[in-house]
Amino acid sequence: MKKYIAAFDQGTTSSRTLLIDREGKIAACEAETFPQIYPRPGWVEHDPRDIRASQMRSFHAALKKCGADVSDIEAVGIANQRETVIVWDRNTGKPVYNAIVWQCRRTSALCERIAARHGKTIYEKTGLNVDAYFSASKIGWILENVPFARERAERGDLLFGTVDTYLIWKLTGGKVHATDYTNASRTMLFNIHKPEWDTELCRIFGVPVSMLPAVKPSGADYGLTDKEAFGAEVPVCAAVGDQQGALFGQFCTRKGDVKNTYGTGCFLLMNTGREAVRSENGLITTLAASLGEKPAYALEGSVFVAGALVQWLRDGLGLVSSAAETEALAASVPDTGGVSLVPAFVGLGAPHWDPDCRGMLCGITRGTTRAHIVRAALESVALQVFDVVHAMEQDVRAGIGRLCADGGASANNFLMQFQADVLGAEVVRPSDMETTALGAAYLAGLSCGFWKDADALRGRRQGSTVFRPQMSDAARAEKLLAWEDALSRCMYRPRKGREL
Repeated sequence: MKKYIAAFDQGTTSSRTLLIDREGKIAACEAETFPQIYPRPGWVEHDPRDIRASQMRSFHAALKKCGADVSDIEAVGIANQRETVIVWDRNTGKPVYNAIVWQCRRTSALCERIAARHGKTIYEKTGLNVDAYFSASKIGWILENVPFARERAERGDLLFGTVDTYLIWKLTGGKVHATDYTNASRTMLFNIHKPEWDTELCRIFGVPVSMLPAVKPSGADYGLTDKEAFGAEVPVCAAVGDQQGALFGQFCTRKGDVKNTYGTGCFLLMNTGREAVRSENGLITTLAASLGEKPAYALEGSVFVAGALVQWLRDGLGLVSSAAETEALAASVPDTGGVSLVPAFVGLGAPHWDPDCRGMLCGITRGTTRAHIVRAALESVALQVFDVVHAMEQDVRAGIGRLCADGGASANNFLMQFQADVLGAEVVRPSDMETTALGAAYLAGLSCGFWKDADALRGRRQGSTVFRPQMSDAARAEKLLAWEDALSRCMYRPRKGREL
């Protein structure tokens, strides 16, 4: 019988399972959506039971698709939405509250107060700016707002975990409470330089150390699945945050390798090897996936609006009927006709970090057509990515050789070519876009010996599409100057007029 690695890709809106064979090929891929919960404006929650149930449904659907049995699974690897918080009772396994999702902003005011007093300390230890995005303040909120949660936590009865930890706990029948370096590094409680949980940070956020899981390399022994609950005893051999999983799935394992995931927004990570590079240019320092005990590091920058911009062109403006239409429409004009678009719908992310500015479309004339606007929109995605890559290059004092691309929007050939043009570097798009799940699978398979080494896996990878820069240096400089001008207009704050 064929053997497989099962990769669980537990995301924000769906749970996916991929079965990967010994040749590194995807034998099955199945996904299950689950409900989103919005109790108040700005609050986002999931029911942990929905997370687990949808993940298991996708797993059994994948088994059925390729005619496999649980006993055919050699190992399980888990990739997950990173900063989402679950707190549960160690005795009953029941969550004390819904999972508070990474998108949730309920603790923003608290984070502002903490940042004013402890921001420098937290950044120096964690590489993170204090924000509600990360896990620590969410844990504190549960302990303060769920009846008796604080008392139960102090007694040692409650456990915390990101989604990977919760799934591992459930898969192993409550025998293993563990996470990996990448997920721990997103909590604001983990000293990435030691690396270990930090008692001072736990005190600042009011989180008992007893709640926290053991921390391991991404590829490691996370115990055996419970036979009764899972159907067989199968080793869990990897856990990794989704973006670090994609970095590994792209084989960006060498210092200086960069990947960008073009999704609703963009997530860019640069592998910085064994060096934790402190950013002076608006990026965060985080941990990358590793197989050994010594951690690897990465620089990370986020673009808030990418694929969401194309959705706006379609659903908000009605300029296109489908995302695919944008490629041909953008290519139908030689340039934007002087139009610039800054998609700051929710402010600007890295490296600008301007939460108050809003989007802007400028340079419109009577000659402007929908093709010019669509082209300006696609170019703006690539130009935002340029800003993050440029910040990375400044931090490491070296240029990038290429950018590895994945995510839904990377299917747009115009966008990829323009990205290569403005970067002045190759953009490489793999034939298989499931890089997050593949990263979890590769880590698990390498950890358990299913594959010999990463080089052997890399050699089995199917062909990629390479986009090489074609734009002249002069044209590139002109395009970047126009983008800087648009940004400056977007972020401009006029003085208030005199009272009349």
